[in-house]
Amino acid sequence: MKPPSTKLDLTSLEKALTSLSQLYQRVSDETFMSKQDQVIRFGLQAGLIQNLEFTYEVCWKMMKRWLETNAGENVEGVTRRELFRMAAENRLIDNVDAWMTFRELRNQTSHPQRGCYRYDSKLAEDAQTLIADFIHAAERLLNYLKAHND
Repeated sequence: MKPPSTKLDLTSLEKALTSLSQLYQRVSDETFMSKQDQVIRFGLQAGLIQNLEFTYEVCWKMMKRWLETNAGENVEGVTRRELFRMAAENRLIDNVDAWMTFRELRNQTSHPQRGCYRYDSKLAEDAQTLIADFIHAAERLLNYLKAHND
């Protein structure tokens, strides 16, 4: 039996997505970035990756909460792929494989490798294309949650 719906507070997702989108626009602005010294460019790229990591975490946790409270799904202990599959079945997301790719990107940027975090400029540059895709997917998730948050 489906439990009564609980309205989720979407403020954290809205703020995280706004921050990520705004920083992404700034870092993607070649004219702006060319005026910055190497230290500032590196800091902005590292900040972009941190924003990605945080926003990704908020997204999957929001999916989990929505599935538990609005769809009556038992998501305790499920794998991330299974969580994304359930989210897709409930129309929260469109593409499970894309969200697995975002998870892999998040893992590449946040897990220590050889004693240091992978905030190198090559990774940041490679991540920028995927971050744009992630922003669009996260916006779709947020829009769905806003429309079905009862």
